[in-house]
Amino acid sequence: MKNNILCYILVCISLVSNAQSYEFKTIIDLDATEVISQGNTGTCWSFSTSSFLESEIMRLTGKHIDLSEMYTVRNTYPKKAWNYVMRQGKAQFSEGGLAHDVINSVSQHGLVPDTAFKAVLDEKGSFNHSKLIDTLKITLNQFIKAPKQYKSTWQQDVTNILDIQVGENISNFNYDGISYTPMSFLKMTKINPDDYISITSFTHQPFYTNFILNIPDNFSNGSFYNVPLDDMVSIVNNALEKGFTVELDCDVSEKTFSAKYGLAIIPNDGQDYLQALTSISTEKTITQTLRQEEFENYNTTDDHLMHITGLLKDQNGTTYYKVKNSWGKNSKRVGNDGYIYMSVAYFKLKSISIMVHKDALNKHFKRWLLD
Repeated sequence: MKNNILCYILVCISLVSNAQSYEFKTIIDLDATEVISQGNTGTCWSFSTSSFLESEIMRLTGKHIDLSEMYTVRNTYPKKAWNYVMRQGKAQFSEGGLAHDVINSVSQHGLVPDTAFKAVLDEKGSFNHSKLIDTLKITLNQFIKAPKQYKSTWQQDVTNILDIQVGENISNFNYDGISYTPMSFLKMTKINPDDYISITSFTHQPFYTNFILNIPDNFSNGSFYNVPLDDMVSIVNNALEKGFTVELDCDVSEKTFSAKYGLAIIPNDGQDYLQALTSISTEKTITQTLRQEEFENYNTTDDHLMHITGLLKDQNGTTYYKVKNSWGKNSKRVGNDGYIYMSVAYFKLKSISIMVHKDALNKHFKRWLLD
């Protein structure tokens, strides 16, 4: 018995002594704006894609422009409401959205700087949409239930609600002493909405084709190009190497996705997740089959959108993506200044899709994606 206890103690000492804290070396670090918080809203899709476009503006023009996330939100909700009404309430109506919803809004409504759009804030100076969806749904459901008895127009009522809870829309503004409309401001940024491509990797549709990804937040029926998993990883790596950042939609429900530690990993089965977040652990090998299984059993869902801005390696040579989050950075609950260091294993298993500029693609990818 004493020998068994001694052996156990020695094993524990060996494990502790062999544990290595993470040490990261930056390999690629591309321009991005400051990490901010989306507050009490479900609008990560606008915050992350706006950040992505801000980096694109830096790349294209050298200008550092803080875009208004809420201007895009304000112009996307009427489309959500239309979809809900036209489907007679038989559709999801929530705060969620995807990167292409921002691109669609940019194409139709342009861009404005954060200083131009007077977004509604709560008493703490934060975004707070905790009552927005319920308020909108009450109005929309009243119309759907009895359209002939509805006394006003639901479109105008939606506009009034959005004006009060998100902010009033704008048609012109001044920026750096110049008068703009949202569309002329878009032209100044050199952003072309047609240049951006959404890419995913799932086996229930043929590779090297595009299809509508049936996930709840794809209310606008956005199309995605489907590629093998290794190709999707290659596209991200190639984009970063060429100076292009990448928009990311992924699942963040894993215990080993931690804003506190600023880390996202997929340790092997049986490993303690807290230990894995503080000490380097071996990760699970991710296959296309496992990725598909996790998607089809709902272990991987489109929880959250973020912005990949760089590449790092730990002391063992494992590669991680530097991922800009939108949960703020001035908090004890947020590590790495609001960034997540995401292992390639986590990306391969838990990503839903990416968005990149078409010029970030290698020639052989462009050939079948853009033909």
